[in-house]
Amino acid sequence: MSWNELLQPDLILEGSILSLTPEILQQYQLKGLVLDVDETLVPMKATATSAELRQWVEQTRLVTALWLVSNNLSDTRIGGIARSLNLPYILGAVKPSRRKLRQAVTAMNLPVEQVAMVGDRLFTDVLAGNRLGMFTILVEPIVEPGAAVRSSPVRNFEVLLSQFLGSITPKK
Repeated sequence: MSWNELLQPDLILEGSILSLTPEILQQYQLKGLVLDVDETLVPMKATATSAELRQWVEQTRLVTALWLVSNNLSDTRIGGIARSLNLPYILGAVKPSRRKLRQAVTAMNLPVEQVAMVGDRLFTDVLAGNRLGMFTILVEPIVEPGAAVRSSPVRNFEVLLSQFLGSITPKK
């Protein structure tokens, strides 16, 4: 698989994870979701979840299994978020490594092709999911209110490189 293919998500959502509906999951026959945490579910330093996210989790868990897999090492923060959502979680994933993603997929007892990696980053979430053979979904990051216009050198580099490689259009 080429770098272009490895960095190409199967689905790009116009909006945050809250735009991922049960109808979309059904359309792509997805039975499980591995969810990034930082800026996919909550802003980078947030310790609490929004009412909208809690409602999304409750609605989504009715149709698919959910696991949180984060590169973050803070059990206090990530564990607190996971407990508030009543979801299993894995810390220190070191994405784009596949090891912790494979652990979550195995725990779901589902074929890897029926599980999506959902995240806001190409070089961690999408790359890790594609390396494992998962369906990959790129969402817009959730940031602190008032911080929507921010500068992130790594994210800006990812976007520029993906545009250069032609990777910002879905595979399908």
